[in-house]
Amino acid sequence: MQAQEEGEKEDIEVEMKRRREMEKGTEILRYAIEELSLIVKLKPGDNHVASAAAPHIPTKPFLYVCNLVIQVLDKLGPTMAVLRQDIHQNVQKLEMVHESDPLLNSNLVEILKKEASEGNARKATSCSKAFLWLTRSMDFTSALLQELTNDPEQRMEQAVEESYNNTLKPWHGWISSAAFKVALKLVPDRKTFTNTLMGKDGNNESLKEEMQTLISLFLPLLEEIHSILRVYGLDRLKST
Repeated sequence: MQAQEEGEKEDIEVEMKRRREMEKGTEILRYAIEELSLIVKLKPGDNHVASAAAPHIPTKPFLYVCNLVIQVLDKLGPTMAVLRQDIHQNVQKLEMVHESDPLLNSNLVEILKKEASEGNARKATSCSKAFLWLTRSMDFTSALLQELTNDPEQRMEQAVEESYNNTLKPWHGWISSAAFKVALKLVPDRKTFTNTLMGKDGNNESLKEEMQTLISLFLPLLEEIHSILRVYGLDRLKST
């Protein structure tokens, strides 16, 4: 009897955890949309000329979005554990630099500029490299969401693989690429992934709209960041 009660208790706890994850899932995309909208509002100037003259990527909002992306990757289970850890470490590195002087380092571009002037931008432990790999990880996540919205019938494994091939693989060494192939076998099915993002009260149509909104905000920002990285000669760097 006691064993049965303990088993039922475990089942209830598992179900409660699953529901909490589903409730949290739909909030992740909404928070990311709100934060990306804030980044757009914080950018100085209303035209491309002003933006090019004084590029501005607000540090805290961008890192907050990266932390939200970690939660999206969590929905893929252990498949993205290495990428998740990489994002987390790079976020921490940039957060520490930001906290050392919040006013001076409120703009990620200023951090790039400082390291470039000191000749430290290409060092393995630089904030510039952390920013570069964060951007590429965001490329992957945006590509994955786009794959899923473009083709409702596409298998999850295929969507993850194509997104990886188009974003991260060109910059990874053979060890990272081989590790990804192994991890790809652990990808959950599409329904499981979308259900955790959708939440208990969501539906496929509203999830698709939120994903499309997120992509429409994210892609222009990522394109701008890549332009900035090219200016500092960081865009072609590969992992060692």
